[in-house]
Amino acid sequence: MVARPRRSGLCLRLLLMAQTQIVGIVNITSDSFSDGGQFLEAERAIAHGHQLLAQGAHWLDLGAESSNPEGEAVCAATEMARLEPVIADLRRSGARISVDTHKSAVIARALELGAGMVNDITALKDPASVEIVKSYPEVPVVLMFSQDQGQRAKKQISDPETILDRIERFFAERIERLLQAGLNEEQLIIDPGMGYFLGSNPEASLRVLAGWQRLRQLGRPLYLCASRKSFIGNVLGGRPVEGRAAGTLACEIWAYLGGIDYLRTHAVAPLSDAIRVLNAIRE
Repeated sequence: MVARPRRSGLCLRLLLMAQTQIVGIVNITSDSFSDGGQFLEAERAIAHGHQLLAQGAHWLDLGAESSNPEGEAVCAATEMARLEPVIADLRRSGARISVDTHKSAVIARALELGAGMVNDITALKDPASVEIVKSYPEVPVVLMFSQDQGQRAKKQISDPETILDRIERFFAERIERLLQAGLNEEQLIIDPGMGYFLGSNPEASLRVLAGWQRLRQLGRPLYLCASRKSFIGNVLGGRPVEGRAAGTLACEIWAYLGGIDYLRTHAVAPLSDAIRVLNAIRE
């Protein structure tokens, strides 16, 4: 009898990856670091959203205010004016929509329009946002870590030796506080933050990528966005945004092979293609 070959550790990991969700980024902004101004008009944002869906996105993450260090503050009324026509059109086509905002009024309006996920870089810091999300117990919420815990990233050095400890402590405390406030535990998704949210030095982001599995002990799904981030350009010798595609894909496949739950990306097509090829090899 010929012995059946044993599955490798890689194959076993791949078997667990079928549920990884690709979240396509649609920036309806004038000043996002990567594509500011490209999709500020509703028609272009809608077309881009449909394109990302066709390329394999499971979710579309719509944001109407940039969080980069040089980003301009945008009022809630402007955010809603930018988001409303895009959400309405994409929802009519059945798209699953995530709204990227920290403002309670914008969260409330987006959920009324049919958004099915909230992505808050301040981790529901506003008590009003907590109350709104409580009334939508089926809607998942992405809670992001930022060393500054503000409304946008800042350029400041971070200690890579302690970054994972700080992230773990933050989420343990934040999850406990939100559960005490009445949120459903099944709603909570955690995002360790990347790039300037962790520090202007690349070592902080690299340390999180190398050790993000430690966050599994928090018991919640994990969400990651390394797409075109500053640390990739730094590792590649100061590469500008337009030269970070391969570095971005390397980070995303690293996380995918580890079984990440959500990958948020600007470039859906190469990530989707890479995953399809990996799965074809597995099968």
